[in-house]
Amino acid sequence: MKLIDQIGNELLLDTIPKRIICLVPSISELLVDLGLQNAIVGVTKFCVHPKSLRKEKTVVGGTKNISVDKIAKLKPDIIICNKEENTKEIVAKCKEITTTYVSDIYTIADTLQLIHDFGRLFSCDVKAKTLILEIQQKNNDFLEFIRDKKPKRVAYFIWKNPWMIAANKTFINHLLENNNFENVFKERIRYPEIQLSELKEIQDLDCIFLSSEPYPFKEKDLTSLQEEFKNVEIILVDGEYFSWYGTRLLYAFNYFKQLHTSLLNSNFSI
Repeated sequence: MKLIDQIGNELLLDTIPKRIICLVPSISELLVDLGLQNAIVGVTKFCVHPKSLRKEKTVVGGTKNISVDKIAKLKPDIIICNKEENTKEIVAKCKEITTTYVSDIYTIADTLQLIHDFGRLFSCDVKAKTLILEIQQKNNDFLEFIRDKKPKRVAYFIWKNPWMIAANKTFINHLLENNNFENVFKERIRYPEIQLSELKEIQDLDCIFLSSEPYPFKEKDLTSLQEEFKNVEIILVDGEYFSWYGTRLLYAFNYFKQLHTSLLNSNFSI
């Protein structure tokens, strides 16, 4: 089988991979939902869905730090990486061990392409097509739900000390746009650091979203920021629904509906 991964690398496989190591939490969840849990032999410490996965499989490190020895000893047929979540050095080390598929996700369409690729790669085309159709249907239903919703100008924080936000060229920004939210930092790229003073200068800011990951923003962070932005609605949001591609999207659209309903019923004049 010949397959091109999402950064243009050609993969040549004689047989269907039977031993998988995944270094991407959201993709580990996708592999399980494709029926491939028994084929997974190694995951990261951040692969939290399903909850039992880290207990059943060998943890080979994090997304930025891996144990090459642990990976090699597991004798994988394939390693799944991601351009954003794993470093170039990690990808290079994985390629020295075995065939490595590198994903690169910016949009829902990219996610659907990944699922399609995995359908071919792991001979689970029927399940892959079912998941693709379900995600498409849920997205279409959600787009109809927000069709008449007033756009809102938002800032999406992912880190504190220093303050960092999600900007353009990110999956988060794509999902913000899909929600009819206008990212006030859309002219910047990736995850830049900002000063709160910059945010105060932005006109017509409707909402500040504080993500649950990678920095675990809490109620105390919301309260502190609310003192500085008294006329802006500040909300703690579930970062998995905004940043996990794969089958987390099956649950994300209902979450987004609840978020919009919450904004509509809030006491803020947005």
